[in-house]
Amino acid sequence: MKYVIAFDVSMGKSYMVVYNAHKKCELEKVIEHTRPEFAELKLLIDNIIDGYGEQPHIVFEATGVYSRVLERFMRDNGYSYCLLNPLEAKLQCDTLRIHKTDRSDAHQLALTHFTNNRRLETKTDNVYAQLKGLSRHYGELDDDLGIVRNRMHKVIQITFPELENIFTSKSEIFLNVAQLFPHPDIVLNYSKTIIKNRILANTNKRISAKKAEEKAVKLLEAAEQSYPAISSTDVFCDQVIAYAKRYQELLLQKEQCIDKMETLAEGLEEYRLLLSIPGIATNTAVRLIAEIGDIRRFDNPKQLNAFAGIDIRRYQSGKFIAKDKINKRGNKHLRKLLYIIIQNMVRLRRFGQNHFVDYYDKLKKQPYNKCHKVASIACVNKLLKTIFFLITHNMNYEYRLAANS
Repeated sequence: MKYVIAFDVSMGKSYMVVYNAHKKCELEKVIEHTRPEFAELKLLIDNIIDGYGEQPHIVFEATGVYSRVLERFMRDNGYSYCLLNPLEAKLQCDTLRIHKTDRSDAHQLALTHFTNNRRLETKTDNVYAQLKGLSRHYGELDDDLGIVRNRMHKVIQITFPELENIFTSKSEIFLNVAQLFPHPDIVLNYSKTIIKNRILANTNKRISAKKAEEKAVKLLEAAEQSYPAISSTDVFCDQVIAYAKRYQELLLQKEQCIDKMETLAEGLEEYRLLLSIPGIATNTAVRLIAEIGDIRRFDNPKQLNAFAGIDIRRYQSGKFIAKDKINKRGNKHLRKLLYIIIQNMVRLRRFGQNHFVDYYDKLKKQPYNKCHKVASIACVNKLLKTIFFLITHNMNYEYRLAANS
């Protein structure tokens, strides 16, 4: 190794150090993340390549959105680089003396590069990055949906609590009715026929006139019995309408997000393979691809387990032996998604044979007698192994083969 260039990345800039083969620092400076500064950096790297016939080793730590611009610079110019996980960088660079600054971090990254065998960042299809961005946006929309749902429930309990007993609180008809009739006094201003017609006119999903009339009757009966905490002119009624509209907007954005992900994923071979697994549909398939990325970059399922954070953490000191737990150091979004998939498989077992559910049932019985969460995580482990095998061998899922494996 001739030269090492290390960066400590922060918002809008990076502290750069350049070390020669004798582990001596030849240059250290702050690089602003601008076109002129990156042009100077390119000139520096190209001069080293011309002078020594090989590219210098480039290393920096992943710092969320701040390091993305440096990654793009490396990819655009065809430079290979090592992108370190923050935990990995900390373990490699920690010393007994605590002295942490941007400058010292850059020097530590460079010096430890001479003694650590670091993996170069592999070039992956941009579609995986696009899918990951959409997946994280989907998660944010889901979080926003939970917040809006709770706020809407709170105000409806003040204005017209009986609405949640008449309709399913997450249904489209409920959201439409909440906007039309946020208060029982508003319902009582109309006849059964008018209420029925307004429900039919403001519901996109197919609903028969008979069912709409049944809902209108229930609405009138509930309005006559209801005694809300406020009057129909109160500002809380406006809040119900606003939250119901926002809830519908978020649901639509989630659907559009999944549609975009499906369009991107259709060209990937693993998308078809994942859909062959019982319990995995379009939504979960595209989000799995987004969170895992290109699974072929892993050498074995153990690396995939560590990436998801479900590898076992063991602790023993003297006579004390701690209970085994999962590390939870990997991708928390992937871990949550895998857990949800297993729960769906267990709940929908009647729709088809599935060896993950068979394994879950086996662990729940004697002599294993595992609790629900332990059995579920064991199934997550088996699911990841199956996904890795199917994609690396380009095979569809078959219950007969999986059950005998």
